[in-house]
Parts: sequence; structure tokens; C-alpha cells
Amino acid sequence: MSVPSLLGVFAHPDDEALFSGGVLARHAAAGARTAVVTATWTPDTRRGAELAEALRILGAGEPRMLGYADDRVPHSAPGSPRLCAAPLDEAIGRLVAHIRRFRPRIVITHDAYGGLTGHPDHVHTHRLTTLAVQAAGLERLYPDAGAPWQPSALYLATHPHSALDALGELARAGKGMNTVPDERVTAIVDVSPWLERKWAAVLAHRTEVERGAVPGLLAGFPQAVREGILGTEWYIRQDPVSPLSGQTELTP
Repeated sequence: MSVPSLLGVFAHPDDEALFSGGVLARHAAAGARTAVVTATWTPDTRRGAELAEALRILGAGEPRMLGYADDRVPHSAPGSPRLCAAPLDEAIGRLVAHIRRFRPRIVITHDAYGGLTGHPDHVHTHRLTTLAVQAAGLERLYPDAGAPWQPSALYLATHPHSALDALGELARAGKGMNTVPDERVTAIVDVSPWLERKWAAVLAHRTEVERGAVPGLLAGFPQAVREGILGTEWYIRQDPVSPLSGQTELTP
């Protein structure tokens, strides 16, 4: 059974490894086309270079970046608006162009909470991606962004309430815990076979390790605790088209 092509859309460099590094590595190892669009920062920054290394480790190709500024780091994209302040139609159009160019069967992004911490860039990236996945398949929307392409499924990276015990060390470190009811989760993926590669991709984001952001916190945890946090990925599936057009499963 062939593994479907997969495009991740995330707010910042490091989100791709933390939220979906296991699924990206697994799909790439199975021979699927995989790629990541990052909404903020630019390739000529240190974090852009770190992103390129992380994607190389995950087998997800070269960085694809929308070029907006991180909400809390204006120098991340000099001369560009903050992601949350950018014109909505323009941002959707940029993302639609990437979707139509790559033509993925599956798109993955942040959940409606913006993940555990609820960063505003995460939340906005969720909104952009949800709208862009719909728009990409409609020929009269963004006609200059390429030929229409409709992904079969959108998966939202999330965490269920039942994961709170495993996430306890992050909570004690002061990180927010935006989790969803377990019944909302439609795909639970054991990524332990790809955990070494996922962790290497997280560590590639050295800026975040050095400043003590989530990658840095994880680096300070015992290995067993870190593996409990990173070894499973949870997703909520949303179908942008009628199920009559066929199903594409995240897990083969």
C-alpha cells in the first residue's frame, strides 16, 4: 500500500519537528513525498538555516517559507508584517500556491488551540491552513497561484486530555496545556521507531535549545520523560471534500 504525500504547515521553525516530526520521518522513510511550509522567519536567518537542517533529517526537502514575521520577534522577517497582522487574503494566497505546487494528498497543521501553548502564530496558522486547503481546490479562487488541487484530508496535530500525565514536566515548567477531549482524536500514531530522527530534528533548532524554549526544556529532561512526550503523535482529521471522493488515511 503506497503511503500518501504529506505537506505540513506550521507557524515557526521547530514546530514541524515537535508536533509532527515522527509522521514526517515515517512517511519519508516509506518513500512518500513530504514537505513543510513554515509561516514565519526567512531562509537567511539563523533559524531558517536550522529549519533546513531539521527538514534534511526528517527527509522533508528544502524549506518553504511564507516570509512573515514571528508575532514576538519582529527581526525574524525584516520589512514584512507580523503573521497575525498580514492581510488574510494575501496570506491564504501564498499558502494556496504552495499547496498547488506540491499537490499533497494530506495536509497537517496546528489544531484550533494552536497546540499546547496556544501561541497566537499557531492559532493563526491553523486558520490560514484550514481556509487554504478549501481554497486550493476551487479554480476561481487565486487563479494566479497555479492549477487547482484538492487535498483529500486535513489533520490537526493535537494532544488529548489523557496525555496530561506524560506532559506533566512541561506543565511544571510553566507551559500551557491546551488539550482536547480524547474522543475528538481520530488518529494516534506511535512514532517511537522514528523517535531518534525526530529528536535529532528537534535538536537541529539550536537557537531554541540555547534559549530554553521547548526544545531546550526537553533536552534537560531524563530520556524516559522526553520519550514519553515525543513518542506519540495525535491528530484530529477534517475532510475538506465529501467522503464519496475517497479516503486518505494518515496511518497506512
